[in-house]
Amino acid sequence: MARVIFHLDMDAFYASVEQRDNPALRGKPVIVGGPPTRRGVVCAASYEARKFGVRSAMPSATAGRLCPEGIFIPPRMEQYKAESVQIIKLLAATGAVLEPMSIDEAYLDVSEVLDNPDISPRPVLPLLLPEDEADAALYKSVPFARELKRRIFVERGLTATIGIAANKLLAKLASDFHKPNGLTLVPERDKMQFLRPMPVRAIHGVGRVTEQILNRAGIETVGDLQDHPGDLRALVGSFAGRLRAFAFGDDDRPLEVDETIKSISSEETFALDTEDRRVLKKSLREQAAEIASKLKHRQLAAQTIQVKLRYGDFTTLTRQITVEEPIVEAEELYRLACFLLAREKLVCRPLRLLGLGVSHLDLPAGQQLVLW
Repeated sequence: MARVIFHLDMDAFYASVEQRDNPALRGKPVIVGGPPTRRGVVCAASYEARKFGVRSAMPSATAGRLCPEGIFIPPRMEQYKAESVQIIKLLAATGAVLEPMSIDEAYLDVSEVLDNPDISPRPVLPLLLPEDEADAALYKSVPFARELKRRIFVERGLTATIGIAANKLLAKLASDFHKPNGLTLVPERDKMQFLRPMPVRAIHGVGRVTEQILNRAGIETVGDLQDHPGDLRALVGSFAGRLRAFAFGDDDRPLEVDETIKSISSEETFALDTEDRRVLKKSLREQAAEIASKLKHRQLAAQTIQVKLRYGDFTTLTRQITVEEPIVEAEELYRLACFLLAREKLVCRPLRLLGLGVSHLDLPAGQQLVLW
């Protein structure tokens, strides 16, 4: 049976929930996060705000300078989580194999439910399906995807973008291709052409360091990877085989129905209680580097960052922040940890222990259907 994978991504999820719940915000540059007049971080931005360059994890002061007309809204995480539960229930009701990736995105394997008449309505006009079995199955899934998007909009008042392909790699890239409210299908026959112009960073598992290594070797696009005649092991080690397969659009990863890794953390207990900023910053940087390394090894990224600290009297506190776009780089983890400590004024007396952790782990744009 030919595989048909959807990657569904809710559009500007936190900001869209705010715009849905408050019609006065619709069409306005909404920024979910702390106000720019105080120490804060952007958790999410509407597409109207993104046009000004506002992004998740950006300092609120920077967002305020980029988008002076931005409307800053305090995050309502419980509301977003509750909304996510309702959307997951809606997806699960289709009968598809479901792999929730984060609060606002999921993979669906719809290969075995395409003929369900309650979910996959017949198209108004008969579909002219290609002879290739894999591509025929992909095209056949288009009415299913449109109905799924329609149900989300009617029942939840939100829009979603769906990428359709024969594997997870291509489905994810397809969902990023045309947003918001998009629907992009990547046929098997055209997958290499679809990938060629993309930067190597678009490939799953290629982080900043790997990108720099490849760029120095003259490999800047996926097309360069496809054309590279040499052995990639000299550049990226054991990742070479998987990288080359991804460059040609091949990906055999199954959907992970059972989520085993839910969080990653690191902490340090000091020999002597300390509030020396240099010691604490050094500790945080090392922990951020360790966590980032583990995230990259597992090809994951994090949406929630948490700091943990224990004072000399064994009083223990934790504080966390959730951003909309998953992060993986050590510098971003470190910066958000420092922000949490400063915002809550937690280093007010010597610390016995300091820790950093991440959770909500994930893989590292019109109703128009884009066909490649």
